[in-house]
Amino acid sequence: MDIIDKKIVDLLQLDARLSAREIAEKVGLTPAPCWRRIQRLENEGVISSRVALISPKKVNLSVSAVVEIRTNRHNADWLRQFTSALEKFPEIVEAYRTSGEVDYMLRVVAPDMETYDLFYKKLVEEVDLYDVRSHFVMEEMKKTTALPLQYC
Repeated sequence: MDIIDKKIVDLLQLDARLSAREIAEKVGLTPAPCWRRIQRLENEGVISSRVALISPKKVNLSVSAVVEIRTNRHNADWLRQFTSALEKFPEIVEAYRTSGEVDYMLRVVAPDMETYDLFYKKLVEEVDLYDVRSHFVMEEMKKTTALPLQYC
């Protein structure tokens, strides 16, 4: 990626609704070459998708939790079962396998504590887990989907 590609990606990270013409003006290109660059960045997988970000509170999802999961089973069958379970729960919006004492971290959203508790009960019924700890978000201090491009 050259400097113009980085500028294009930075602009799209902030507002994917920008037209090729608007982006071209901001990066010093005409619309056609700018559009070709955007298409190339999409084809190369640099731009993996364009989505609308939704305000959780506006859609009745005011409870957000970070869930730590530890397991004492690390075989392929358990991992398939766990991965399959992740797909069954729309409340799980992010899932990561991690290093250290915690094996997996989930970000979970729900409308209220009662619904979160139902989710929790279904999750521990679905998958054999050694330890599950929920940390409820009290305040979002920083949240962004924009990646720092100065490293590429």
